[in-house]
Amino acid sequence: MPNDHLSAINSIMQQIAQSVIGQDEVVRTLALALLCNGNVLLEGLPGTAKTRSIKALSQVLQASLGRIQFTPDLLPSDVTGNEIYQDNHGKSELQFQPGPIFNELVLADEINRAPAKVQSALLEAMEERQITVAGKTYLLPALFMVLATQNPIEQEGTYPLPEAQMDRFMMKISVDYPNAGAELAIVRMLQTEESHQTAALEVIPQSHIFAARETIQKMKVSAAVEQYIVDLVMATRLPKKFGGKLAHWIATGSSPRASISLHRACRASAWLDDRDYVDPDDVRSVLHSIMRHRLILTYDALADGVTPDTIIDEIILQVAVG
Repeated sequence: MPNDHLSAINSIMQQIAQSVIGQDEVVRTLALALLCNGNVLLEGLPGTAKTRSIKALSQVLQASLGRIQFTPDLLPSDVTGNEIYQDNHGKSELQFQPGPIFNELVLADEINRAPAKVQSALLEAMEERQITVAGKTYLLPALFMVLATQNPIEQEGTYPLPEAQMDRFMMKISVDYPNAGAELAIVRMLQTEESHQTAALEVIPQSHIFAARETIQKMKVSAAVEQYIVDLVMATRLPKKFGGKLAHWIATGSSPRASISLHRACRASAWLDDRDYVDPDDVRSVLHSIMRHRLILTYDALADGVTPDTIIDEIILQVAVG
């Protein structure tokens, strides 16, 4: 029996991949986050199609897209909205004017160019899918997802994201430059777009997303795989148990959100591969995107140029499947 919901998700991925050439891993990770009702942080140098991939996703889903351009002078109310006085039959009343956060997809562009006070305005929305302004709570749309882009922190004019906010991103995607073949295809694609010869995207009903989420939520995970998930996360908190390298590199390990996110994402990965069971390869396939932003490295690791991905590779080598 064909899986209509899986076919719909594959169609979403294929259409985004046609618009964002050479970024197949980015496209799959976006789909996984969408299936897991998670938020995504995309990090990469300018011009690597981070914003374009998010716009393509909103077009395929026909989802409302709110864009927030983060700058040093941005205010929290520019994100959430605020109450203003409006005339109502000759009487001034306070009325709430929703901000761009009240959209189905929210593009937080260059999120690390605004100070922490503004970044923290997203915390409640990302965790609880609601916003509280002036003591009143407002629910966000059923399909709600924050997709933030950031430039590498070494660039001028950037602020590091607070750890509490980093932890609320389910996944962090590292977006690299495309290879030569993909870049040639990109140049040709954009010329075609300039002449308005591109085919319209096929809109996929959002109902497929919600139905797929229900299936993934009910998927069983074996005790051995669940133990493997916990062991991977615990290796970041107790690195001394796994030899000198990890203890030398990791200052602070991942929170329980990492275990929760791993459990969700590996189920979604298995479902995308049209399986009703999860194996250790599913866990390893999503481990980097879920854990790379949840590690605080030691000064020695930073000085030696060790990256979070290098540490995760070492954890995979050290932690055995039970």
